[in-house]
Amino acid sequence: MAITGRKANDSPLPSWAKAIRDLRLRLKLSQSALGGRMGFSAMTISRWERGAQEPPSHGYIGLGNLSRDATCWFFWERAGLRSEDVLRVTPILKRVTQTFAPHDIEIVTAGSGAQRVEEKLQLVAIPLLKVAVAGYGERSDNLSLLTEAPVEDMIAAPKNWCPNPSFTSCLRVSGNSMAPLIQDGFVVAVDSSDTDVSKLHGKVVIAWHRDKGLTISRFRRYDHTDVLQPENNEYEAVTLSAGHSWKIVARVLWWIGKAP
Repeated sequence: MAITGRKANDSPLPSWAKAIRDLRLRLKLSQSALGGRMGFSAMTISRWERGAQEPPSHGYIGLGNLSRDATCWFFWERAGLRSEDVLRVTPILKRVTQTFAPHDIEIVTAGSGAQRVEEKLQLVAIPLLKVAVAGYGERSDNLSLLTEAPVEDMIAAPKNWCPNPSFTSCLRVSGNSMAPLIQDGFVVAVDSSDTDVSKLHGKVVIAWHRDKGLTISRFRRYDHTDVLQPENNEYEAVTLSAGHSWKIVARVLWWIGKAP
């Protein structure tokens, strides 16, 4: 009998490779389309599905975010995220996860007055990258592609905080160029798919310069002049003239920080 596909003496297909292929087929996506949603090539997806190359941690996180059902935990755990990590940052889940899978959880929002709103809880696991962004002239990491950064930890956030989960990551802020809005040590969540400068006026962005590294600033457009403007007036603004070497790599979605 002729054998097609994997050779008879090949090792069995890893469970993670089969899970990736099953997810892609369930989403009715080609390898190219799945890769496009996550920032990977079709060839890379093919290698994953054949078991020739295991996804990096941020690849597993993206797969988990796309799955939208109980299989998300399989991918997130491969990335090193444990269910108890999510429960730690979302205490309300501790009372209900013994009965319901995460995608089936119904929560009640309590507040002043008699009204109650029931809604389905959906969480996104966001990689906290081992990357620091700073104000212009301050020390920061020099990385033009955030997908190349190592993952330090994971943060769970509501899905509606992350319009493009597969392109969302978290970075640490160094320095006070954005104070008092964003303080030294804060963590910012960024969307690396939202880089159209025609839509970014007034938004806080992450910009990259090959000599200056990663900078956090507010983007402003005045007629035909683009400017990176820090919140702190003690820091220098940067005018993005024609032929400049700056590149907008992400838009800041929100930020969090520990209380002093």
